[in-house]
Amino acid sequence: MNRRLAKGAALLAALLLIAGACASEGDDSSDGGGDEGANSDITACQVTDTGGVDDRSFNQTANDGLVQAEDELGVTGKVLESQSEADFEPNLNEFVGGDCDLIIPVGFLLDAATQAAAEANPDQNFAIVDCNISCSGGEDLEFDNVEELTFATDQAAFLAGYMAAGTSKSGKVGTFGGIQIPTVTIFMDGYLAGVNKYNEDNGTAVEVLGWDGDDGLFTGDFEDQDKGKQTTKSLIDEGADVVMPVAGPVGLGAVAQVQESGGDTKLIWVDTDGCSSVPDACGLFLTSVQKNMDVAVFDSIQSVVDDEFEGGLYEGTLANDGVGIPEMGDDVPAELADKIDEYRQMIIDGDLEVTS
Repeated sequence: MNRRLAKGAALLAALLLIAGACASEGDDSSDGGGDEGANSDITACQVTDTGGVDDRSFNQTANDGLVQAEDELGVTGKVLESQSEADFEPNLNEFVGGDCDLIIPVGFLLDAATQAAAEANPDQNFAIVDCNISCSGGEDLEFDNVEELTFATDQAAFLAGYMAAGTSKSGKVGTFGGIQIPTVTIFMDGYLAGVNKYNEDNGTAVEVLGWDGDDGLFTGDFEDQDKGKQTTKSLIDEGADVVMPVAGPVGLGAVAQVQESGGDTKLIWVDTDGCSSVPDACGLFLTSVQKNMDVAVFDSIQSVVDDEFEGGLYEGTLANDGVGIPEMGDDVPAELADKIDEYRQMIIDGDLEVTS
């Protein structure tokens, strides 16, 4: 049993003891205004991408949705952490053979394994995070038992890119990714589009280092923080004073490098609000490109609890708060903040299309 499952088992045992004590006193489990699913017998099972549930980024955000469902809906949550891509299929199969009412594969890289499991087990429900089925290519398949949780992160990254260009003093901003896959490059596309729009509006020539719309800097994984440090150093050495790592825990290497470099470079965190995920580095963050996977995961579990689960495509956007950036602080000039707010509303209204 892994650490997460062991912790879940211990918590469940404690809850059962408490429930037993309350029952012996004649208490009703309902408090008259509690959650509808407080006594749910639903089990939700999550398979992480590599990096683990404590990566302070991608996996952790998706796991927060499961933890919230445990707390608010009374579901039983189980997690298997994948140490490598070789773990994806056996982890999914272990849950398929269990008592999971919903299996939640977390990440684009679990696409093929999820397709195989969904096709072989049509009565098992899945909600794959950050992927529409066939997101990694191949035959365009549809499954009634799979909800596809996708996110228009380029919309929020556009706002971050515009902010980066508007606050850069060197005229150079940077970005890099973990692996060159669409769910990574969509951040970089939006970032580039935002910088380009700033240049168009202001007659400037702020340069994006690390991504040109087709090719760029990638560390090759989502775990090696030393690569994050090295890549960030190379961007700083080239003159970038804002850097956006799109690489999960590898981004912590970027944090370490900026701290070692004196903190003059600003960072843009992704997936979560960096000030919440890496609070000791909050002062280093210009902003964050938030992908609210926790909300999507919670809502998917809620649909199972309510017996309303449907397969199909969900897309998180600025309009439905599926993606976003935190409230802007005093380090963003008022005129720039107003322009970013204007473009945010234009994207929501469909009057501005994000394209790099």
